Amino acid sequence: MSLLTRTDGAHATRTGRASTAVAVGFLTLAACYMLLPVYWLLVAATKSQGDLVDSPGLRPAHWHLGANLAALFRQQDGVYARWLLNSLLYAGAGAAVATALSAAAGYALAKYRFAGRELLFSVILGGVLVPATALALPLFLMFAEVDATNTFWSVFLPSVVSPFGVYLSRVFAAASVPDEVIEAARMDGAGELRIFTGIGLRMMSPALVTVFLFQFVVIWNNFLLPLVMLQDDDLYPVTLGLYTWQTQTSRLPVLQSLTIVGALVSVVPIVLTFLLLQRYWRAGLSAGAVK
Repeated sequence: MSLLTRTDGAHATRTGRASTAVAVGFLTLAACYMLLPVYWLLVAATKSQGDLVDSPGLRPAHWHLGANLAALFRQQDGVYARWLLNSLLYAGAGAAVATALSAAAGYALAKYRFAGRELLFSVILGGVLVPATALALPLFLMFAEVDATNTFWSVFLPSVVSPFGVYLSRVFAAASVPDEVIEAARMDGAGELRIFTGIGLRMMSPALVTVFLFQFVVIWNNFLLPLVMLQDDDLYPVTLGLYTWQTQTSRLPVLQSLTIVGALVSVVPIVLTFLLLQRYWRAGLSAGAVK
């Protein structure tokens, strides 16, 4: 019996190791597949225009990253810096306002009882399922009615609406903000606004970080709405600006390398945002797991 037990244990150990090796190998291949475009972008951003044409795409050539960056920020009197600032304003301010609105709406749907609450929440869930491409033309027509197209607000205002953020905020508020704490605060004389800002927002903070991150990425990568709304290149976000350069590469080949370097630089704010907020995100995930 002892020999059989040791044999079965050894077999189970070998099987477990084989399963782990297969899983690790699969995940490694998936990671390489996902990171391959990033590697190509890093390599291509260091090449000159001639090297982009003459050298293999995944093989490094002569290092021209510094010169490419300098040319990027000089092109058209530094318009790329303007596009980058516009994207930061659209995404940063838009995500912050969207998070605040989502928190308030989600908290109200979770903690207050009123007629039509579930119907309203169902409508919000329906908004999650509607693709952004289906809303671009109606939004353009609405802003055209008030002569607000080709303005900062035509891109900013639609960006502060986040049905997914409201959904996530409601779920997290229902799970993380106990009704007993709210009742105790009311008995102590705290008003509803004070309870929401002093208790609700603090307990919901991990979910709000998640809402901010998702909305920041969505707004940063938004392309169709600015394309429909804007004609003034001083208002372009970086996505639309790089697209306009890409459409001109047949006439100005130098714009090809500038577009690639610009795409690389445009990734940096998203990476920095995740790195700065990841500790709050991890804390929220751990707290939710414990609960």
